[in-house]
Amino acid sequence: MFTPKIPPPDAAPAPGTSLVQPLTGITHTPACTCHHTPGVAPAPAPAPAAPVSRPAVQLTPGSLLVAAAGGTAMVLIIGTVLVSMLLATAITAASVAVCAVVLRSLLNHPNNR
Repeated sequence: MFTPKIPPPDAAPAPGTSLVQPLTGITHTPACTCHHTPGVAPAPAPAPAAPVSRPAVQLTPGSLLVAAAGGTAMVLIIGTVLVSMLLATAITAASVAVCAVVLRSLLNHPNNR
């Protein structure tokens, strides 16, 4: 059941042959209906001048200070969000535990009310 199904050697294609038939006899319609001479190609457009290479990032003292302040702000914001999520989970778990203890005590001793 779990063995692979391999076709018998006589039904398998020969190596180096393709199962896809090549497309022949396809003709494309011209892009425009005007009458151009087929042998004349238009002149190629001139290549744009290469831009002067500059360093990707220029760090000045001001930009370095902004980057450091931005990184610190991101760390503080993400830390605050994660701590608040952890605190919400802890408070929820504690309240569920208190509810479980109260329900257990109510169900175990129904005559003591």
